[in-house]
Amino acid sequence: MLLRRSTAPTRALLSTLTNSTTSSTSSLSSFPTLHPLLTTLITTRHASHATQGRANGAKDGPGKRLGAKKSGEQFVIPGNIIFRQRGTHWFAGDNCGMGRDHTIYATETGYVKYFRDPEKHPKRKYIGVTFERGDVLPLPRNAARRRRFGMVAVRRDEGAVAAEVEAGATLKVVAEVPVGKTKTMKKGRESELKLRPGYMYREANWEIGRAAERAKVKVRAFKPGDRFTAWRKTVARRTKNAERRGLRRK
Repeated sequence: MLLRRSTAPTRALLSTLTNSTTSSTSSLSSFPTLHPLLTTLITTRHASHATQGRANGAKDGPGKRLGAKKSGEQFVIPGNIIFRQRGTHWFAGDNCGMGRDHTIYATETGYVKYFRDPEKHPKRKYIGVTFERGDVLPLPRNAARRRRFGMVAVRRDEGAVAAEVEAGATLKVVAEVPVGKTKTMKKGRESELKLRPGYMYREANWEIGRAAERAKVKVRAFKPGDRFTAWRKTVARRTKNAERRGLRRK
């Protein structure tokens, strides 16, 4: 598009031309002939289309690979991506999480479930993970929840456990010598395992600590003040490690 501009230099040139003429008639006669020529020299053409940068690049870029990555009833492990999206078309349900780019991923091992929860929100769609393939989401309200590691909450009778601990219930276990073990283990040795707090049968701490003594294993007594021996062991260990590194480089 051509636009005419009357700049200050042009107006100065026109004033000099009019002043230099001797008569007003000659100046008026010369003005129409010079004016169109001067205006054509100062016109500017504006670009009608961008010509630099990314303006003329590809208009259809590569796809972002959005959508479902795991279908319903499909087995997933923690960290598996289930659905990629822009915005919250789907929301994270049970045993699922949502990243900052709205990606929904599994947080537990199980099976993928696509569901709606009208009681929680009338219009939202959710994606969850169940521990069993036959489970249905959403779970009924006030129902027993499946815990992590596939565990189920079970009511425990604390009174019966306390009574057994007070009575000092014992459990006799006969140790068997496995094949390929040392001969220090005596075959047929009986050990009494008492019911300890925490609902478990095990030996007392002092009995576990004397296992080496029963096996006749002698250990050198530790001397807290023997720093010279510790220094010699440290130097020997460092020397041996340096030799190993030298052999690897060769």
